[in-house]
Amino acid sequence: MTYRAGIIGAGGIAGMGILGMHPEEDIGQKKVRASHAGGYEATDDIDLVAIADVDEAKLTRFGDAWEVPADQRYDSHDAMLATEDLDVVSVCTPTLLHHDHVVDAVRSSADPDVVWCEKPIASCVTDAEEMITVCDETDTELVVNHSFRFTDKLQQLRYLVQAEGILGDIRAVSTQFRMELLRNATHLLDTLVYLLDARAASVAGYISGENEAVESLDADRAIDDAGGGGFVVLDDGTFVTVDCTIPRAMSSMTMQFVGSEGKLYLNNDDGEWRYWRLEDGNHVEQELTDIDGAWTWDDDYREAFPNAARHVQALLDEDAENRSTGEEAAWSLEIIVAFYLSHYVGGQVSIPLERPLRDVEITSW
Repeated sequence: MTYRAGIIGAGGIAGMGILGMHPEEDIGQKKVRASHAGGYEATDDIDLVAIADVDEAKLTRFGDAWEVPADQRYDSHDAMLATEDLDVVSVCTPTLLHHDHVVDAVRSSADPDVVWCEKPIASCVTDAEEMITVCDETDTELVVNHSFRFTDKLQQLRYLVQAEGILGDIRAVSTQFRMELLRNATHLLDTLVYLLDARAASVAGYISGENEAVESLDADRAIDDAGGGGFVVLDDGTFVTVDCTIPRAMSSMTMQFVGSEGKLYLNNDDGEWRYWRLEDGNHVEQELTDIDGAWTWDDDYREAFPNAARHVQALLDEDAENRSTGEEAAWSLEIIVAFYLSHYVGGQVSIPLERPLRDVEITSW
């Protein structure tokens, strides 16, 4: 069976390149594999049939690059959803629009079985919760594109940590990545909750106020998203430090886990994963079982999109369980919002957030 896909938003992550990830001269001009459209192209049974965007120039460039017929290019998502019969809808718009576009898609006559939404899930926790509820009510799978989850190496690492217990009782984690919190650090925080299968219980945060994306994109408006970090105590007692204040050019995504049975060091930017087993009080370095080399941006990240699209196809075939749910995506969003709340009130914040704190919105791209 061949499934029909439509995309809301014709920008970088939809298929036309992302600043900092692709050559600047190619962005908006050439189609890229590490994208939603690139993922669909890599599947056997999903065809990209429609695209919607309010920007006519973006719509034309995307439609020409990805060979979407002119009569299936829409200047509003409402028009696309009212006209097309779609099995899956990708939401590739700015974060503050995710809620409306996901809810509109699942309630529309397009009637998709899966919505593949870009990360982070939403700008505030209340929006994320409503997206999850509406998808549950309409029996729609909400897949959030925390792309690291769709790499074989991270899936195997999670198995080793969760099922094999290579770290034992995890006591502490230290992490570091680039600014900004919503745009970039959501990858780091989702990786944390994915590997540990844990939710934050208490957060203390700091917001630097710096946003290098605003300058590099020549933005015409201010947004809240900025560098920041702090500490997080997870609901299993694990203590986590988070530093996401560093500019892209000098950053590395690093995570170090210390447990009762061993320690683990991950450096994705420099391609270094190392594991030590604790034996008689000494840490002895060992290979990670069935993981060939470290995770890298060039190989693993670029293949995450085809892997995610194949996962969407498996969900449509009813042959898989959702690997990146809205519920888990909300866990990393809670931490980011709590960092902001903690910074501005000058104290620790408990999770789950109380109302009206769940309504606090952090604007981003």
